[in-house]
Amino acid sequence: MAVYVSSLSATPDQVIQPLTDTLLLFPFDQDQMDQWGMHDPAQPDGITAASSSQRAGLIWPSCEGWGHLTAEFQWEAGGYTEIRDAFMRDPLGLTDDPRNDTAREDRYPTGGYQWFVKNHQLSVHPGVPLGVMVRHNDKAPRKILYAQFKLAIHPW
Repeated sequence: MAVYVSSLSATPDQVIQPLTDTLLLFPFDQDQMDQWGMHDPAQPDGITAASSSQRAGLIWPSCEGWGHLTAEFQWEAGGYTEIRDAFMRDPLGLTDDPRNDTAREDRYPTGGYQWFVKNHQLSVHPGVPLGVMVRHNDKAPRKILYAQFKLAIHPW
């Protein structure tokens, strides 16, 4: 049985405002492996999205199954004392069960840049998009310098 994979990365800096849950974006024209169309500008709900829209942060599972999520991100150095991240089902409120987060982690920074990798597993459904949310508590905006977001689905 095939494993369905969407693997995204983004290198342009993403500015994250203080104390604001922010969906990481993965422009449609950047490095990706997505032969099953889970990160396509023509989205399953009929909307065609631009790379600058919040919808560029979504992976739409292509089938029902057991999903393995992986994310990697690098924060610039800053004055924050806490960084948060989570995987989220429907981060934009497009379904009847919006903003359902899982694998939320609070992290305390070490010196310099902050590199993090997170993994989680959950059941996935084609009508429920997934995203990665981040947040910090610095007084000034901070950048995510690099990010990856991956979903591998083992169909039921």
